[in-house]
Order: sequence, then structure tokens, then C-alpha cells
Amino acid sequence: MDLIVLGVMDLDLAIMVDCPPDLTDKSTSDDKREFEKWERSNRICLLIMKKAIPETFRVTMSSDITTTKDFLKEIEKRFVKNEKAAVSTLLANLISIRYKGKDNIREYIMEMSHLDSKLKALKLELSEDLQVHLVLIYLPPHFHQFKVGYNCQKETWSLNKLISHCVHEEKRLKQDKT
Repeated sequence: MDLIVLGVMDLDLAIMVDCPPDLTDKSTSDDKREFEKWERSNRICLLIMKKAIPETFRVTMSSDITTTKDFLKEIEKRFVKNEKAAVSTLLANLISIRYKGKDNIREYIMEMSHLDSKLKALKLELSEDLQVHLVLIYLPPHFHQFKVGYNCQKETWSLNKLISHCVHEEKRLKQDKT
């Protein structure tokens, strides 16, 4: 469900605020107004969310869910990711991605960096040095001279500096071909 839509419609109160206490004889008019506003938000949010998800999920959900927050928690339980599987998939993608020399080398390195950021979100952080080495390892053979040059230096490059040098080398190699 798109929470932006609910926010724009000013219906996200039930998501952001817990249910106010039940009304009593001592409740003020402000308390009643706040309760009614929350209750309306909750009712409409539940209607929209239930309509937005496929029926196959709706029928498996408990019928005693009365608040938007409980509904979201129930949905979340059904879609919990297996983080170990996600990490394994991302690592497999990271070590299998190759630059074939046809596409833009900057995009290749940025794709590797993007996979790394996904791994960071799963609490597996690769050092920038390791990222640089992975990029260099998987460059095609015509980058051999470039890799030797890097390995002969004392300086280690950041990912941004590597991108800059690789783009320059890619242009040089293309010019050499022509």
C-alpha cells in the first residue's frame, strides 16, 4: 500500500498515532474530535489496504484485526524475508557480475556498488578496498595492463577514483581499437 497516498489524503493518522483512549462521560469535546478523526482514519485505511492486497492474502488474515497498525504487522509477518538467502543471492550476484567491454564501465562499477549497498542494508559490509579489488579482478583481459599498473602503485584507490581511471582507460582502449 502506498503510504504517500494515505498521507496526501490526510488519512495516515491511524498509522502514525496509536488509538486514543476510549471515550467516557468525562471526555472533552477535543477528546471526542480526536477519537473520531483517528477512528475515521483507521476505518478508511483498513478499507483501502484490504482492497489493495490480493484476495488470497486477505482470506488468510485474522478477522479480528481492528487497527491499521495491527493489519500492517500481520502483512509484515507474511512477507518476512529470509536475510540469509538474500545475502547469499546478493553475494552470488556480486561475484558473478562481469564487465564484458560492450557497456559503459561506469555503469558496471556502479552496479557492483549498488549490490554492496544492498548488502550493507542486510548488515554485511564490504570494505571499499575489497570492492576495488573485486572490480579489478573481473575486468576483461584487455584491461591487463591497467591492472598491472594499479598493482605496482603504493597508493590504493577509492571507488570513485577507480571509476575515473577505468573510464579513462576504457576511452583509451576504444581509441586504440579505432
